[in-house]
Amino acid sequence: MTTTNAAPALQLPLRSAIERTTAMRLAATEYDRFLSQLRQLTPDEWARPTVCPGWDVRAMAGHVLGMAEMSASVAEGIRQMRTAGKQGGEFIDALTALQVAKTADLSPTQLVDRFAAVGPKAARGRRRTPSFVRGRTMPGDQPLGDGGRETWKFGFLVDVCLTRDTWMHRLDMCQAVDAKPELTADHDGLLVADVAVEWAARHGQPCTLKLGGPAGGTWTWGSGEPLLELDAVEFCRLLSGRGDAEGLLATRVPF
Repeated sequence: MTTTNAAPALQLPLRSAIERTTAMRLAATEYDRFLSQLRQLTPDEWARPTVCPGWDVRAMAGHVLGMAEMSASVAEGIRQMRTAGKQGGEFIDALTALQVAKTADLSPTQLVDRFAAVGPKAARGRRRTPSFVRGRTMPGDQPLGDGGRETWKFGFLVDVCLTRDTWMHRLDMCQAVDAKPELTADHDGLLVADVAVEWAARHGQPCTLKLGGPAGGTWTWGSGEPLLELDAVEFCRLLSGRGDAEGLLATRVPF
């Protein structure tokens, strides 16, 4: 249990709260687990619809592959960002649409093989991002999905958000194909704990959060009331905008 006298204050531009070595270990492990989940898909499961509108499992995997390729290569990252920037509208929507489109012609086998090759390179590319880059504020405001916007340091994107994105889409795929995701305290539990503390900083209210499952834990802020008790994965899904949430659980956290 983690107990604090009051909810921590959110400080912008948002930066990583995870120790750098730990963050990079989580990134590498999550790429491995995503690859493992891809390899378990049966031929018909690639066409299953997911919770993300317009994306089946195949399209979702293409997005994650494209994001990993962007992380693995500076040149590819620049190319994707320039191309997406020319599309207009919300940048992240244009970027993810580009990634889905650029991988659309790959067969499932080709997609798996490409992800197997690029995953370690993406983890290495993120690990090698210098501190002076991670310490810079990203240009423009970042959308939260509920109409809110905020500023981030590049370190939050590189160390935290890229891992959260891969993790959440792994859970999305498992939900789509009715598979049980691999969850452990030393990996998923650390990701969820980081989300929980950030969530508390965002709403700033006293409460006790009790999350069940292998990735769960219990945290208390302030007086400890109200008590919120639910599964750790469902908690993160609600905060990401996947499902209907009320009260403190309607506080959005970027994934």
